[in-house]
Amino acid sequence: MTAIQPGSFLTLHYRLAGPDGASLVDTFDEQPATLTLGTGELAPAMEQRLIGLAEGTRQSFDLAAGEAFGHRNPALLQRVKLSLLHEFGDPDTRYGVGDVVQFPTPDGAGAYAGVVREVGTDWLLFDFNHPLAGQPVRFDVHVIGVL
Repeated sequence: MTAIQPGSFLTLHYRLAGPDGASLVDTFDEQPATLTLGTGELAPAMEQRLIGLAEGTRQSFDLAAGEAFGHRNPALLQRVKLSLLHEFGDPDTRYGVGDVVQFPTPDGAGAYAGVVREVGTDWLLFDFNHPLAGQPVRFDVHVIGVL
């Protein structure tokens, strides 16, 4: 059987669960995922766990707090003026705590998200950390095929 190596093209089912055990991503009841290892489709810590696994392997991994998505970074909490959001977005949009807002990357080629944590009179406090930053996660996998 073929074992997973850096750069392998994979077909697999996987489930990612947060610290409360609730599934965040689960392909076991859907189509399997296909991806190339090393392209950033999975967090590096999860990719490392896959290296060496053979086709047909079923495995579960517990990743420590911060291992999968990094530790929480206080510098990624940032205030953004409402006037700026209205200037570059829909001026009629109302924001509330917990809302996820997409921002364009500086080159305009992609996007990243921030979660509203506080609403001020003329500003919003956004959290740009990954939602699972600083959290332990469980990664269950069934390797179907390796090329």
